[in-house]
Amino acid sequence: MKLEQKLVLSLALVGVVGIALYFLSARKSDNTRMLNLIADEGYETAQDVLFPGKNIQQKNLHFGPVIPD
Repeated sequence: MKLEQKLVLSLALVGVVGIALYFLSARKSDNTRMLNLIADEGYETAQDVLFPGKNIQQKNLHFGPVIPD
Protein backbone atom coordinates (compact mmCIF):
# COMPACT_ATOMS: atom_id res chain seq x y z
CA MET A 1 0.00 0.00 0.00
CA LYS A 2 1.05 3.52 -0.55
CA LEU A 3 1.85 5.74 2.39
CA GLU A 4 -1.20 7.93 1.70
CA GLN A 5 -3.53 4.94 1.75
CA LYS A 6 -2.08 3.73 5.05
CA LEU A 7 -2.49 7.20 6.53
CA VAL A 8 -6.13 7.47 5.43
CA LEU A 9 -6.87 3.95 6.69
CA SER A 10 -5.28 4.61 10.08
CA LEU A 11 -7.13 7.92 10.48
CA ALA A 12 -10.42 6.20 9.65
CA LEU A 13 -9.68 3.47 12.19
CA VAL A 14 -8.84 6.02 14.88
CA GLY A 15 -12.07 7.85 14.08
CA VAL A 16 -14.19 4.71 14.41
CA VAL A 17 -12.56 3.78 17.72
CA GLY A 18 -13.04 7.33 19.02
CA ILE A 19 -16.73 7.35 18.11
CA ALA A 20 -17.25 3.93 19.72
CA LEU A 21 -15.61 5.09 22.96
CA TYR A 22 -17.72 8.25 22.97
CA PHE A 23 -20.98 6.30 22.65
CA LEU A 24 -19.95 3.80 25.34
CA SER A 25 -19.15 6.57 27.81
CA ALA A 26 -22.37 8.42 26.94
CA ARG A 27 -24.42 5.27 27.62
CA LYS A 28 -22.74 4.78 31.01
CA SER A 29 -23.34 8.44 31.84
CA ASP A 30 -27.03 8.16 30.92
CA ASN A 31 -27.41 5.03 33.05
CA THR A 32 -25.79 6.71 36.06
CA ARG A 33 -27.96 9.80 35.61
CA MET A 34 -31.12 7.64 35.48
CA LEU A 35 -30.15 5.71 38.62
CA ASN A 36 -29.42 8.97 40.47
CA LEU A 37 -32.81 10.35 39.46
CA ILE A 38 -34.59 7.23 40.69
CA ALA A 39 -32.65 7.32 43.96
CA ASP A 40 -33.57 10.99 44.47
CA GLU A 41 -37.26 10.19 43.95
CA GLY A 42 -37.22 7.76 46.87
CA TYR A 43 -37.48 4.42 45.08
CA GLU A 44 -34.23 3.27 46.64
CA THR A 45 -33.66 2.83 50.36
CA ALA A 46 -31.30 5.45 51.74
CA GLN A 47 -27.78 4.02 51.84
CA ASP A 48 -26.54 6.48 54.46
CA VAL A 49 -29.24 5.32 56.91
CA LEU A 50 -28.67 1.60 56.37
CA PHE A 51 -24.87 1.75 56.28
CA PRO A 52 -23.63 4.73 58.34
CA GLY A 53 -19.98 5.62 57.94
CA LYS A 54 -19.65 3.75 54.67
CA ASN A 55 -18.93 5.72 51.50
CA ILE A 56 -21.26 4.35 48.81
CA GLN A 57 -20.03 4.69 45.22
CA GLN A 58 -22.44 5.41 42.38
CA LYS A 59 -21.68 2.07 40.77
CA ASN A 60 -23.58 0.43 43.67
CA LEU A 61 -26.89 2.13 42.80
CA HIS A 62 -29.55 -0.27 41.59
CA PHE A 63 -33.30 -0.62 41.26
CA GLY A 64 -35.33 -2.05 44.12
CA PRO A 65 -35.03 -2.14 47.88
CA VAL A 66 -31.78 -2.61 49.77
CA ILE A 67 -31.96 -5.23 52.53
CA PRO A 68 -29.10 -5.02 55.04
CA ASP A 69 -27.54 -8.22 56.36
